[in-house]
Amino acid sequence: MKTMQHLAGSLLVTLAAGPVLAEEDVAAYRETQLGLYVTASEAYELMQDNERAVLIDVRDPIEIKFTGFAEPTDIHVPWVLADRENFDEEAKTWPMVRNADFGAQVRAELEALEVAEDDPIIVMCRSGATRSAPGADIITEMGFSEVYSMTDGFEGSKLEEGDSKGVRAVNGWRNSGLPWSYEIDPDIAWRPAE
Repeated sequence: MKTMQHLAGSLLVTLAAGPVLAEEDVAAYRETQLGLYVTASEAYELMQDNERAVLIDVRDPIEIKFTGFAEPTDIHVPWVLADRENFDEEAKTWPMVRNADFGAQVRAELEALEVAEDDPIIVMCRSGATRSAPGADIITEMGFSEVYSMTDGFEGSKLEEGDSKGVRAVNGWRNSGLPWSYEIDPDIAWRPAE
């Protein structure tokens, strides 16, 4: 329960400029309408078994710049973005705000790739907590029927003990030995709507 309380606190700070969830709703926030979930390793296996499977990264571009990019990513559209124009003195950081164009941008990318309504779509954020699940739900609402939330995300879970306690170094795409790089494919990199 301690992890969920920590998640609740982080979630409320992270989404301060967007929809706010009560602590009791945080556990349900990971759940998706379709109830489809994969780990990073399962996602990679699904992509190897089905050439129609699509990987969507919903992390902020700056996050990707410093943590890396899954090489087989097909679409990059952030769920939230750092608001660089409004530093939050109390939180001592920049607030995260919802990408108002998320749905339209994802739809355009899915259409450009000619993704069918029953093709597998995998949505990935940093840790599988607060962005991949709601992103998956938006895509489900577009009429897609096989939308997965990646439960361990790109960076995975935090170490529970030791000198590196709190560092995301357990499971996730990067820590599972799956193909990733600090180089971002320019054809996939997200660009703001004009």
